[in-house]
Amino acid sequence: MVRPVGFLDDKVIAITGAGRGIGRAVALACAQEGAAVIVNDYGVSIDGSEPSSEVADAVVAEIEAAGGSAIAVADDISTMEAGERIVQTAVDKYGRIDGAVCVAGILRERMLFNMSEEEWDGVIDTHLKGTFTVFRAASAVMRKQDGGGALVAFTSGVGMWGSVSQANYAAAKGGVVALVRSAAVGLQKYGVTANAVAPVANTRMSANVPGGTAETGAAEDIAPMVVYLLSDAARDVTGQTYTVVGGKVALWSQPREIRSIVKDGRWTPQELADTLPAAVGVDRMPMFEYIEMMQKRSGASGAEERKAAAQQ
Repeated sequence: MVRPVGFLDDKVIAITGAGRGIGRAVALACAQEGAAVIVNDYGVSIDGSEPSSEVADAVVAEIEAAGGSAIAVADDISTMEAGERIVQTAVDKYGRIDGAVCVAGILRERMLFNMSEEEWDGVIDTHLKGTFTVFRAASAVMRKQDGGGALVAFTSGVGMWGSVSQANYAAAKGGVVALVRSAAVGLQKYGVTANAVAPVANTRMSANVPGGTAETGAAEDIAPMVVYLLSDAARDVTGQTYTVVGGKVALWSQPREIRSIVKDGRWTPQELADTLPAAVGVDRMPMFEYIEMMQKRSGASGAEERKAAAQQ
């Protein structure tokens, strides 16, 4: 039986955080669609400790058992050397790199006023710098090779909305979106695209989201969108951010000025106090609405539980 033509036939894709959850699902999907896969995972626990290469090796074994080609790289992507090694492994093994997907991440939750420097640095280094190290190394190769390449970063809605107890994570994920936009602008002339995916799925990390999420799905739901963004079908898609949850795919808007006031010369504080509220106002943060919705849901659920208990 002849295998159907895959979306990623003859492509070489490097994926960080590919040992578990969404990263694993993406790695398996890419291999199923014909790509050779570099499986990077440091194998750490959710707080960034206990590194091991076993999870990356296990995913490689799955891919090879299904007839695909893969190689494991257990390395800490927060270092420049690791980003270089991941990309160089692809080039040495397969002669090129066509896609880089940065999924790896950790959580260290704390209210801003209690957050330590270590908790801040660890999350920023893994999410934001870890995306930079791989994108930097991959783009240096992609811009010189035929066919360019595709960069796919993983962000989060809290990177745009903010978070109650994840200022480090939100800042890192917001930075990832800005990095993607900059990469899209800077690499377009070389045939390299850059996009971001904000997934909502049941994973080790999502289990620690305070208050839960309004929507959720499976890790495998995210993979088709990533495969699409890596494929030639998305050659004209760049600088975009998409939410993927279950069967829903949503496009985030680009930031733009929405209202303004103008005068000749400099505004005084009193003039701004008199004019700004009515003429420009504010754009209320969606997170405030989300928090209110979740509080109402929690309150309703609690009331139902209390009513049921009283009837027993």
